[in-house]
Amino acid sequence: MKTKYLPIGSVVILNGGSKQIMINGYCQVAAERPDKMFDYRGCPFPEGILDDKGVALFDADQIKEVCFEGLKNDDSIDFLDRLEIIIDKQGK
Repeated sequence: MKTKYLPIGSVVILNGGSKQIMINGYCQVAAERPDKMFDYRGCPFPEGILDDKGVALFDADQIKEVCFEGLKNDDSIDFLDRLEIIIDKQGK
């Protein structure tokens, strides 16, 4: 199965933005929007997370450009395949 999710460590630029964001998590819910699960959690690149305001939640369709694709190995591919199956079952 080919997953739609990018691996952890991938660096992207979002629509309307110019700052690079590094993906560091999946399937996140913001306190302000408990009804919405975002595809990704990211932080500014190269700075990383400096405080709790340095976190971006976004969906795959908001990605304008993939600058770098993170590590893909058997473990990460298996994890992302299983993640996508779980998400599909939930109807996202």
